[in-house]
Amino acid sequence: MALNMRRQCLAQNGIAERMNKTIIEKTFQREHGRDMIPFIYILESLGARLTWMCLRNRDQSFIRRPIHVFLLGYIDDDDLDESSSDKEIHEEDAYEEMIHGEDHEEGEQFIPQVENSQAQNSTTVRKPSTRPIVILVPFLRAFLLISAVASFSLFLHLTFTDQTPPCRGCYDAYRYSNHRKVKAFAAGEQPTNISHIVFGIGGSVKTWNERRHYCELWWKKNVTRGFVWLEEKPEFPWPESSPPYRISDDTSRFNYTCWYGFRSAIRVARIIKETYELGLENVRWFVMGDDDTVFFTENLVDLLGKYDHNQMFYIGGNSESVEQDVVHSYTMAYGGGGFAISYPLATMLVKILDGCINRYADMYGSDQKIQGCISEIGVPITKELGFHQLDIRGNPYGILAAHPIAPLVSLHHLDYVQAIFPTMNQPDALKKLHNAYKTDPSRALQHSFCYDTTRNWSVSVSWGYSIQLYPWLVTAKELETAFLTYQTWRTNSNEPFTFDTRPVSSDPCERPILYFLDSAERLGGRRWRTLTTYRRFMEEAVCDRPDYAPALAVGSFNVSAPEFDRRLWRQALRRQCCDIVHNNKNTIDGQMKVHIKDCSQFKSVTPP
Repeated sequence: MALNMRRQCLAQNGIAERMNKTIIEKTFQREHGRDMIPFIYILESLGARLTWMCLRNRDQSFIRRPIHVFLLGYIDDDDLDESSSDKEIHEEDAYEEMIHGEDHEEGEQFIPQVENSQAQNSTTVRKPSTRPIVILVPFLRAFLLISAVASFSLFLHLTFTDQTPPCRGCYDAYRYSNHRKVKAFAAGEQPTNISHIVFGIGGSVKTWNERRHYCELWWKKNVTRGFVWLEEKPEFPWPESSPPYRISDDTSRFNYTCWYGFRSAIRVARIIKETYELGLENVRWFVMGDDDTVFFTENLVDLLGKYDHNQMFYIGGNSESVEQDVVHSYTMAYGGGGFAISYPLATMLVKILDGCINRYADMYGSDQKIQGCISEIGVPITKELGFHQLDIRGNPYGILAAHPIAPLVSLHHLDYVQAIFPTMNQPDALKKLHNAYKTDPSRALQHSFCYDTTRNWSVSVSWGYSIQLYPWLVTAKELETAFLTYQTWRTNSNEPFTFDTRPVSSDPCERPILYFLDSAERLGGRRWRTLTTYRRFMEEAVCDRPDYAPALAVGSFNVSAPEFDRRLWRQALRRQCCDIVHNNKNTIDGQMKVHIKDCSQFKSVTPP
């Protein structure tokens, strides 16, 4: 009976292995506790497999349990018996008979034998490998350690690396020459600042002394980088407050066939090439302008910072006069207002520029020739409304007092328009505007308007420049439209322009009362803010209607505003709002107070 029970237990898979009893007991007890004492392992095949084992409970009953074990030797597939049954063994005397029975002598190590279900006679299983299982433990531990390290490394790779697949047709935005050696937009790359911009200014020895005050207004020595490019060496001492100069190469080998133009356009067109070939380090943008262009550099930096400088960008603005755009191009960035070319685009441009200059010999200006070359590369203009070519004649007030919702980047042709502040010359007027600009650069010329609901008045603020007071209610659409105070560049006509305009009435009672900037200061505290004051401009013709008289009594405005958050230029644009600050009388010695602020989410500027 003991033999049958032993065979019934050992014949689960038709194989019994001779194993070290001490190792088996320690291994099993470590995994299953000391309540179970292993009797024998039944192995299924090579490797660690789910098998059965016969166990003895403390109540001496026999049960079967699945367990994972490692095979110590090779077993032929012919020795496997798939006919094993899943019965429980409950014979209390079976264990003693199997250990002390007639099949072996006392003290002799028990060597099980198995009955082959496919043979008539029982066979003895071949002796397995004598290699102990203990030697596999270090390998197992090493495998687990390597797996853990590999899993953790994969986790870090998937978490902190860009898994976005590259787009087809996109070039790898590496820097193209020895000027720059680091891939763009790398982790921790410094945001664009003024040191990343190189200016190329088209100038002339003949006009520099008359125009240099424009460049010296915005140029900062040892901060701003760039050169004024001249046709020859000046015979006068070069001013220290001016940008450094360079002499342009000879251009006599190039063709120029525009009958109403000037050959100097070739020299100015090649400024981008000659500046690039200087090999300056850490350059992201090349900005071109004229010697009468005024740049507002902080706003220029903010604007260019929106764009990936390692992509091909051609950024600028059109002419305000439609007739100019028709003659030259709507797809061209006008050079007087300034335009910016990213480093990768400049790299391509300089390779074909000289050939383009000859191919477009009939084009009038340098900016037109450059745009023709860029069109061969296939890069369109990116228009920004803050570049002002000012292709106008007359008074620029209407444009400046209704500035678009965009940072003020440049002004041009200032010698051909009236002074931007009345009763002042142009250089002094620009200094006044620039001083206000420096107190809060992003807010310069930004347009806001609000209503005095107690009197049904409308107030339009062009920060740092002018205020318009209407003694009646005016819609937002009308307030944002520029007064037509100027004419077209070429024919001195009243139209057309590339933006909406409204006429200035000859009746003073149908015109707003104008106020111009008097002072601007920056105040500290919990948060930076500005305080600007505006004084009434005394016109020759004044409305004498009684209902106009209370508005004429307002002699000045005080406008307070928090510092403009430059990050707003990277978001969806929205004009800021303002409130009339009321007190008991609404005016103090003829002064009104206005506070500019962000518009609340659900607020609109709607007349009452």
